[in-house]
Amino acid sequence: MADKKADLAGPGIGNYAELEKILPQNYSSLLSPKQTQLATYAAKDYIEENLCKELNLIRVTVPLIVDVESGVNDYLDRDGSRTPIQFHITNDHNKNPMDAQVVQAATKWKRTALKQFGMKTGEGLLTDMRAVRKDYFLDHDHSAYVDQWDWELAITKEQRNLKFLKQDVQKIWKVIKGAENHVQKKFPQLKTDKYPDLPEELTFIHAEDILEMYPDLPRKQRETQIVQKYPAIFIYGIGWVLKDGYPHEIRAADYDDWVIETTSDDGRAMHGLNGDILVWNPVTKRRHELTSMGIRVNAETLKKQLEITGQLDFIKLPYHQAILKNELPLSIGGEIGQSRTFMSLLKKAHIGEVSATVWPKILKDMCKKKNIHVID
Repeated sequence: MADKKADLAGPGIGNYAELEKILPQNYSSLLSPKQTQLATYAAKDYIEENLCKELNLIRVTVPLIVDVESGVNDYLDRDGSRTPIQFHITNDHNKNPMDAQVVQAATKWKRTALKQFGMKTGEGLLTDMRAVRKDYFLDHDHSAYVDQWDWELAITKEQRNLKFLKQDVQKIWKVIKGAENHVQKKFPQLKTDKYPDLPEELTFIHAEDILEMYPDLPRKQRETQIVQKYPAIFIYGIGWVLKDGYPHEIRAADYDDWVIETTSDDGRAMHGLNGDILVWNPVTKRRHELTSMGIRVNAETLKKQLEITGQLDFIKLPYHQAILKNELPLSIGGEIGQSRTFMSLLKKAHIGEVSATVWPKILKDMCKKKNIHVID
């Protein structure tokens, strides 16, 4: 049980001795560094264009820094383990100063942006988001630099249900599979028996059902087992406490709705209108998360979730007040990891092959020995 608790938050392998075992032996990239850049942007352009088509989104600008007092920054979890970078802006000789934070995710900002840009029901936005998460362990698929497609769509009260959530997940999967086909046409060497393609169909399964299948395993080990059985999966209902006394994973209380009651296909009581797409990575032979998304909290469920997490003091913040007063649109939204997706589509062993950021010397030396070209 202690292992389950330790596995609830804080992504990453944990240490470099363990990571060395994870990185593949005798690795040879299917693309050169130059080809990798060309393929990355071919996939990026395809995904952005087709996400907009499938979900009725427009591309908008997104902040890198936000005002601390706005309450808009994302804390990613509810245990306080991943805090944002904060700094003071003296401004006007400190007569009109501000305290700002580097964005960790644009989850909450996007919902306010729906109102700011005058989005009507059925309309939404897509951002090319950049962020910094300083508390990650830097391994093969986590870095301090984060690039995501953050999207948000205004919805009706009636659309706050599992059916609508699953429909949008299917649309996203269609785009990801389309991007895979697109880059393989441009770079045929990506089509190989050594590393199988992503499956055509996505499997949907509730977190409670995965726990029932693997009751003694911590969350990441459960996910590793399930994606070997189903190589592309949407795990939904993440955040509510499951039968073993733990949530599948810790979720922040003020964006996705994980408290609302739902009903499974066979009539069982469940909770949660959110989830993650995970795939099997045949290169690293590990679980590989691509997206996190969900229907957002309304006034009622925001308050319930803040009560559960002991964070009712957040209610005074402008963002939370806007939800409680029904001043922001009801919405569904999510984040798709850009470099994570490129890693999967281009069949890479390390996120540093498709993303330029900082890496410790121990990791760069390790990658060099394993013929993994990490961008400096």
